[in-house]
Amino acid sequence: MSRLVFATSNAHKTEEVAAILGEEWQVEDLRAHPGVILDEETGDTFEANAIIKAVSGSRGVPGLLVLADDSGLEVDALDGAPGVRSARYAGETANAADNRAKLKTELAKLPQDIRFSGRFQCCMVLARDGEVLHVTSGSVEGRLLTEEVGAGGFGYDALFIPNGFTETFGVLPAETKNQLSHRARALAAMKEQLASLA
Repeated sequence: MSRLVFATSNAHKTEEVAAILGEEWQVEDLRAHPGVILDEETGDTFEANAIIKAVSGSRGVPGLLVLADDSGLEVDALDGAPGVRSARYAGETANAADNRAKLKTELAKLPQDIRFSGRFQCCMVLARDGEVLHVTSGSVEGRLLTEEVGAGGFGYDALFIPNGFTETFGVLPAETKNQLSHRARALAAMKEQLASLA
């Protein structure tokens, strides 16, 4: 079993990545490496922020492969917001419920006869010893609701229906989400590179 450090403290994200990669990988996150401090995310793109996390995280665990992702929701009617600020949309100390509440408020200000199209975007970066090894990305298109449906998933999942489905990520089974989510698609593109480095 190969070790991979996922540069996050978000247990939901870690579980998702571990489930997608399967038993060949022992996926740890920063909860197992409390001394590792990631540099501040100052980038204005998902890729820039993922690179910051991967590079700074890999310097803290010499010799180990470190995977970082930066992801978020883009809503066309809001000119791409919340975008790279998805995790901090309602403020620096906001939690997921705060962010969903702000998104619902912003959507409520718009004409309700339009379809709120948008997408989840994800960029993943693999690094070791401060060096970027590989970059991948993935996205999933869909539409936004103005009220939450479902208690599954995390983040904005209960407000997002992926194209081709009638239920939100908050309702769809994890197995389904892990096949078509932005993170799953970015990780699928990364798997070949991971296999070559294991």
